[in-house]
Amino acid sequence: METGLEARGAWHQSRTGSRGVPFTAGKDDNGKGLRPVTIEEYLKLPGEELHRSIDRMKKERGAVFLVHNYQRLEVQRLADHIGDSLALAQAAARTRSRLIVFCGVHFMAETAKLLNPDGKVIMPDTGAGCPMADMVTPESLRTAKRGYGDPMVAAYVNTSAAVKAESDICCTSSNAVRVVGSLPRDRGILFVPDRNLGSYAARMSGRDLILWPGHCFVHDRITVDDVQKAREEHPRARLIVHPECRPEVAAQADEVASTSGMVKAVQERNGVDEWIIGTETGLVEQLAAAHPGKGIHPLAESAVCRNMKLTTLAKAAWALEHEAGEIIVPQAVAGRARLALERMLALG
Repeated sequence: METGLEARGAWHQSRTGSRGVPFTAGKDDNGKGLRPVTIEEYLKLPGEELHRSIDRMKKERGAVFLVHNYQRLEVQRLADHIGDSLALAQAAARTRSRLIVFCGVHFMAETAKLLNPDGKVIMPDTGAGCPMADMVTPESLRTAKRGYGDPMVAAYVNTSAAVKAESDICCTSSNAVRVVGSLPRDRGILFVPDRNLGSYAARMSGRDLILWPGHCFVHDRITVDDVQKAREEHPRARLIVHPECRPEVAAQADEVASTSGMVKAVQERNGVDEWIIGTETGLVEQLAAAHPGKGIHPLAESAVCRNMKLTTLAKAAWALEHEAGEIIVPQAVAGRARLALERMLALG
């Protein structure tokens, strides 16, 4: 028996015969023919049916899904590539798919477009921004550069394309120490916008950095009290935290690592069967699902990025059907922003 989309209508070829598109059996607004499935109709469908529909459309449209570790667990299941910002940037640069569906926040989709300018990049929810990325603008960065005597700028990828265009090189939480260490010693270095990641990179590289007063609201509100409480509740667990956490929290951890580093640590440390994970809950859920035999505990239950959770299966299905939410980077900034990213990727 047909259900859901199949019961509502059929998969028809477009007039050009180029690809299949789901249509409902009802008339369109002009009373003519079949109409595309609306977002409201997708919202009514159960998760498994949405997964099947998305899988079908991915094949029809030659789409690839790049999904960040902080996404909802059901969205993570859509991934052709899942990881942190560095892993997804590398995947975007490598893929030959004509269509990239990026499940993350806006600056990440911009990065994918910069590294794959010939591909089409779409987001299921283009309103999924990053408050930290908004803490630095091209104008404020130019003013700071003049004030500090024209230092080199190392920009966290958690920035807009326009800010990347004003920067010398980009970095991620995975490679910030390596990037900072690679820069010339005869010039100052301004690190934007995350003061906590910058502080960690400075400590680990031995370099003096000028730190921008920005932060990730999810990680910055994790406290030493959270560490003490988690240690008391799970005394045998190993604590690993993200470098976006405050320095005093990082100092209490057994390890500091990016989300990809956390995944690797939990996978490879066979002698450790219990972990406290100091980052956004999407990764905690991913690790708990992947390692049911291990104790995986969040350092802070409140570590939820509301912007990462804006992407849903229904939005992903609708965006894929309509190829909606396209990311466009203005040519005025694209070339310079791409150069800052390519300098980062050249370091490996």
